[in-house]
Amino acid sequence: MTRSYFPSIFSHTSKPRLFEPGEPEFWNDPHISKSMLEAHLDQNHDGASRKTAEIEKTVHHLTGSGFLKTGDRVLDPGCGPGLYSSRLCMEGVQVTGIDISRRSIDYARNLAEKEQLDIDYVCTDYFDIEYEETFDVVLQIYGEICTFSEEKLDLLLNLIRRALKDEGIFIFDVSTRALRMREGLKNRWYVSEDGFWRPGKHLVLEEGFDYPENDTRMNQYIIADEDGAVKTYRLWIHDYSLETISLALEQSGFEVEQVWNSLSGETYGEGGDWIAIAARKV
Repeated sequence: MTRSYFPSIFSHTSKPRLFEPGEPEFWNDPHISKSMLEAHLDQNHDGASRKTAEIEKTVHHLTGSGFLKTGDRVLDPGCGPGLYSSRLCMEGVQVTGIDISRRSIDYARNLAEKEQLDIDYVCTDYFDIEYEETFDVVLQIYGEICTFSEEKLDLLLNLIRRALKDEGIFIFDVSTRALRMREGLKNRWYVSEDGFWRPGKHLVLEEGFDYPENDTRMNQYIIADEDGAVKTYRLWIHDYSLETISLALEQSGFEVEQVWNSLSGETYGEGGDWIAIAARKV
């Protein structure tokens, strides 16, 4: 490694401000989007999506409990490669899936065509949606709303509320502080070739930061290429308790109707890693 790395790397290592962004080109980076799609589909871990068995349990629970019914119009923002959307369509649900990743949407569309599934997939940032009283249910899974600041969450909840029909349902899950405390903060470095972040040889410095007063943590990845280029990627996670997420919902015009410890229907109890909620538009 040349000396030119070190001043550049050191400038990236200080603790960032709360929800300070990293590299804007993430979801559609040619290599990272390929790695992300592979992670969504990988059955050896649940780093990007939950495994197939858990996805099927979730769909079975939501349809069996009556929160999703045949003929319902469902919006799936952050649908990724369509792992939930495709299964919901098979249950007779009319699905619109939205994702910012072109690679994921292309995969989802190809899967729908292969399986002859009538699903409307849209490649866009779901913060740009303009639906009004269109959907019976909005479904957002695997803690995606935890990746936003409180201000962006308020904006998203308002967009979702506007997209729902009167008394429509928003179904989602959030991670808790218990999960973050159990996982701990990472602090490591390694050299990789053709890894998740880059196709060529590169250095990865991974560090976790905690913001306990905000129930927030962040994983930061500093990637240094052989040519000396350095980029920083940040993954923010804002955890919730039942009290804090209920308050956010109430302030945006929702009322909590059902709570579980998972979207597969696990009975709610305090201290779990996840909180799953069905909230009604009021």
